[in-house]
Amino acid sequence: MNAFHKLSLAVALATGALTMSTAGSASAQTTVAPQIAADSTLLTVNATGKTSRQPDVANFSTGVVTRNADANAAMRANAELMAKVIAALKKEGVAAKDIQTSGINLNPDYTYRDNQPPVINGYNASNTVNVKVRDMSRIGKIMDVLVANGANQINGPSFAIDDETSALNEARKDALKQAQARAQLYAQTLGLNVRRIVSIDEGSSPRVFYARPMMADARAMGKAESTPIETGETAVEVALNIVFELGR
Repeated sequence: MNAFHKLSLAVALATGALTMSTAGSASAQTTVAPQIAADSTLLTVNATGKTSRQPDVANFSTGVVTRNADANAAMRANAELMAKVIAALKKEGVAAKDIQTSGINLNPDYTYRDNQPPVINGYNASNTVNVKVRDMSRIGKIMDVLVANGANQINGPSFAIDDETSALNEARKDALKQAQARAQLYAQTLGLNVRRIVSIDEGSSPRVFYARPMMADARAMGKAESTPIETGETAVEVALNIVFELGR
């Protein structure tokens, strides 16, 4: 080992620092283990912070399925109806950036008979788009308009928070507060003090999921004729693994 390498190793061994890692980091980094006093006790606390928000975007898919004995005719009929569906979406205020084609399919429809090869008796054409609606009060009405304009497939909706940053940060603060309170409890019970946080690890990806329902149907929106929709609440969770140093 040359003199430069010896010096680098000595600096690394003498350095103690707070380390923090989060899930989904762009690249792995090597961290130097912090120095711990001989009279210290290390305590690892796992805490999950939670918060919830009323969702502000809805996602669903919609489309058209057509059938014809001729493949070309099935596709043409499908294209005409799908153009009406997309035009209806835009007329209802859905931005072009929130409409994305997710699949176009043309499949033969077979007739099966015993001891005979299958026979094509027609073709099914389908076109599906994914839609994001940002005006939550109009989801039911938009779905009704789509059906009136030829859509015969609708799947969804699912609800989300468009910008999750503030909700995730609130959940992180909640997790940290829980962990600190638990560390204080252990320290006091053992007759010790919490000296510092040694490391914080956001050990798993934050979770966003549908929690409890809140009624937001068409009648509540003054649109009794529209399809009822329940938006519910979207809950956010962040799990932290925190190492504390305890001592007298």
